[in-house]
Amino acid sequence: MTPAASTETDADALLIRIRALAADRASSFVLLAREGSDDVELLTGELADVDLLADIPLSVDGAAREVFAMVPYRQVHERGFEAQDDGAALRCLLIDEHLHAAANPVRDGLPARAIPLHDGGFDLSDGDYAAIVKNVIADEIGRGEGANFVIRRDYTARFDADERQAALTWFRALLEHERGAYWTFAVVTPGVIAVGASPEAHVVARDGMVTMNPISGTFRHPAGGATKATLTEFLSSTKETEELFMVVDEELKMMSAVCSDGGRITGPHLKRMSRLTHTEYMLRGQSRLDPRDILRETMFAPTVTGSPMQNACTVIRRHETRPRGYYSGVAALFTPNADGGHDLDAPILIRTVYLDGGELRVPVGATLVRHSDPDGEVGETHGKAAGVLGAIGAVARDDAPVRSIPDDPDAPEEPDDLASDPEIAALLASRNERLAEFWITPQAADGRGPFDGRTALVIDAEDRFTTMLAHQLRHLGLEVRIVPWAEATDADAASADLLVAGPGPGDPRDGSSARISRLRDLIAQRRADGRPLLAVCLSHQILADSFGIPLVPLASPHQGVQKSVPVFGEDASIGFYNTFTARVAPGETAIETAEGVEISSDPVTGDVYALRGPGFASVQGHLESILSRDGMRTLERLITHALV
Repeated sequence: MTPAASTETDADALLIRIRALAADRASSFVLLAREGSDDVELLTGELADVDLLADIPLSVDGAAREVFAMVPYRQVHERGFEAQDDGAALRCLLIDEHLHAAANPVRDGLPARAIPLHDGGFDLSDGDYAAIVKNVIADEIGRGEGANFVIRRDYTARFDADERQAALTWFRALLEHERGAYWTFAVVTPGVIAVGASPEAHVVARDGMVTMNPISGTFRHPAGGATKATLTEFLSSTKETEELFMVVDEELKMMSAVCSDGGRITGPHLKRMSRLTHTEYMLRGQSRLDPRDILRETMFAPTVTGSPMQNACTVIRRHETRPRGYYSGVAALFTPNADGGHDLDAPILIRTVYLDGGELRVPVGATLVRHSDPDGEVGETHGKAAGVLGAIGAVARDDAPVRSIPDDPDAPEEPDDLASDPEIAALLASRNERLAEFWITPQAADGRGPFDGRTALVIDAEDRFTTMLAHQLRHLGLEVRIVPWAEATDADAASADLLVAGPGPGDPRDGSSARISRLRDLIAQRRADGRPLLAVCLSHQILADSFGIPLVPLASPHQGVQKSVPVFGEDASIGFYNTFTARVAPGETAIETAEGVEISSDPVTGDVYALRGPGFASVQGHLESILSRDGMRTLERLITHALV
């Protein structure tokens, strides 16, 4: 077969084709309206369910094919992460017909009759969901398992209508009543029917440029519309601001894994939808990887899972009672390009309705951080569900005009209008004053640095901050390799000029953890050999413990916190993601050991921010984080000490 070409047709012809497909119970098709386009696209072809992302058939009989794929959440097992296995198919549509026509007449020709719902409600009560929020804050974030986690609940209801006709009806309704979507889509296949309006492009790869679009922070439009005061309150929220910074950090980990230049950030911007407004950044970097590999390395967005990713999947497995299906996975369109490869366009599968056996299901989740208020997170799930349910007419719609009436001074302003207000724009822009210039400015390296010719081995302790750290080390001239903790041999550790023991989740005092025990052994062996060592966060705590410095939990976890702290004679602005700390008596600057260990600590609390001695240095903070404005300077200072 030859690859399908996108062909323009008139709306009537497209509608005839859509109706025929909907009537054929064995047929499979996708309807798609993409941001920035005035068209509706129709994709048809044969189905192929595959096991792995690498199995997605981008060529058939030697010919490049356009392929649409529904990637379920369970595919995180390809990264070695936990997920309940519900058997959801990695479903591929091998496209042999790709038609498009003007959106408005196609929309107007689709079914419009309202489909009543009954027996509707969340599968978890508000009280039960609030209890989960409390448990996650206390038992997961409070025990150092991560910075943020997304736990979902499902709105379910019954309906009495043909599922394929319902999909067409609700696709039209989303086109009419939901705004700001990156993709509005209907996927109709035997056994999998989904209709949605996703706000977020998870990953896009075109012409060697990879883009990710982390969206976080949720402003629920108040009754009567947004005002400057209510939007200012939202943008001034510490919880909402740090939530966005944390997901940007997590997606930069992914960008650093797939992009040679690590990626840089632009923004922030406001992303307005019908009932909600979000804040967002754009991340961009260069990559020549196969798009399936890019998709694998970026599974899945922290905005719908949490961070660090591997532990977030474990926490989700502990607290969610039902498998996720396609929720938080991606829809992915692979399109042949002129270079002989494929471009990738992949939004997150959120704000989506799933239809199965006369039941409607809308999964939604809230991002839980240390500042989370349980009742507020319950309200966020209601707001997210209402955006979809309102659009399809299941709850009252917000049909207020898109723009304010110019001659009515008392009319509420829309967030789009407010974004251009100088004070609102300045408030948004001021967020970048807190961020590391390294991740905002272009990062093209000249291939040389102060440690040119040296090698570094980075031990990954289940936090992919190591990819960002490795990117910074390369900019300092080091040749870097990352090795997972379970695969790091003693020979590996001995071979590098610098061993970097990385960060990770968990309690550093946990004697039952194989991961923490292995880190302890690697650090001890490196010190015994007298070879240069840099220890970061969890590994810093393990190093401190080896010197007899007590480890204690913080009264309030420092997850996504920016602090200015003393680091051996210099104050440094650093981002912290820690629940535990090494602690000495206030004012203590050294401990008596055979080697001699210097301590840089908080003068009031005694919390240890950094250690150094002959051939080693360590730091509690994440110098690689976007929150570490002095990260590169501090990293270079600590490595210089360790290598001397």
